[in-house]
Amino acid sequence: MPTQLIPQNLLRSSDRILFVAHLAIGDFTYLQNFFKAFAAQNPQLKIDLWVDEVRRTGDASKWEFLRKYSLYDWLAACPFFNKVYTRTYSPALLEESVAEAQAAHYPIVVSLATLRPHQYAALARRLSPQGMVIGMQDRIRFYQPHHVLAYRKLDAAIPRYRAADGQHHITDVYAHWFRQLSGLEVDAAARMPFVEIPQQWREEAQQRLASWGFDDGQRKLVVINPYAKTKKRCWSLAQVGQLIKAMQALPQWAQSDFVINAVPQELPHARQEIARQQLERTVLFSAEENFFQLPALLEQADLIISVETAVMHLANAVHVPVIALMRQKNPEWVPYDAAHSTVVTTQARRDWVERISVEQVLKAIA
Repeated sequence: MPTQLIPQNLLRSSDRILFVAHLAIGDFTYLQNFFKAFAAQNPQLKIDLWVDEVRRTGDASKWEFLRKYSLYDWLAACPFFNKVYTRTYSPALLEESVAEAQAAHYPIVVSLATLRPHQYAALARRLSPQGMVIGMQDRIRFYQPHHVLAYRKLDAAIPRYRAADGQHHITDVYAHWFRQLSGLEVDAAARMPFVEIPQQWREEAQQRLASWGFDDGQRKLVVINPYAKTKKRCWSLAQVGQLIKAMQALPQWAQSDFVINAVPQELPHARQEIARQQLERTVLFSAEENFFQLPALLEQADLIISVETAVMHLANAVHVPVIALMRQKNPEWVPYDAAHSTVVTTQARRDWVERISVEQVLKAIA
């Protein structure tokens, strides 16, 4: 067995550790299990997490949106984190947070950032000038001598994951990271996504369904999520409308209610489009108040249909069957629970998700 990157004596004698990552909800849906297992392996450690905002900007008009990133609600509820740094979305707040981390004198800092890892190597060293710093290291090209200088700030680098047969799930990558760091082993069963939903948000979801008239217990509930962060991974509202009308024409789905999940900034346009299509027993939803509004609603569904984004992973976490619409580009991100997931992929590797037809989805539903 290879020597772990964090020396055992340092790990046992330290009282805290800081992880640095640029996180999306989908990432954390799987990383959560590894942080939980690491906390159980090292009960003497206070585990702090630095969430670096890659959309950091000096434009003050965007700060409120970035401040309310719903992932922060989930992180705040996780019992295995001692402190979460979330004020990194503006240059000034970044510097304040750096000073706060430096004052904590972390003996160990681990960067799990895979995007621009050389920059995060430098950031990790800033956060702990005297501690042990471990991070990712990308291949250095001949025109990137400054990357060499950045990686010299690391005391150790996490080796790149390589699948033996070329086939792997993103959890295999995360398992590799933590195995290298501390010898941690997380088996397949322990990698299943989960989310602990506070009771108040379960009750709020039930009240919301009642307000829509969707709580009679006789009709199925279908949640459709066509939105992702990039257009390449989105489905169109026109396709959503066609799918709903087609499902309503099928005997097994005729008595169904439909919820379209939308990101807050798309709600005005989505309302116009849904009204134009005159869809029956169909409403729009967005988790505008708290992250847990989303999994609490998903938990009430009989079927979830989602493009490749957090919703399709959360479907596994709340144990609801999901039909995932994906490109061919990143097969390692398929939903983990294969028994309750149906993946529909584009025909060509370069195709966007919108190239998946309504007919393909209907076939998957059938």
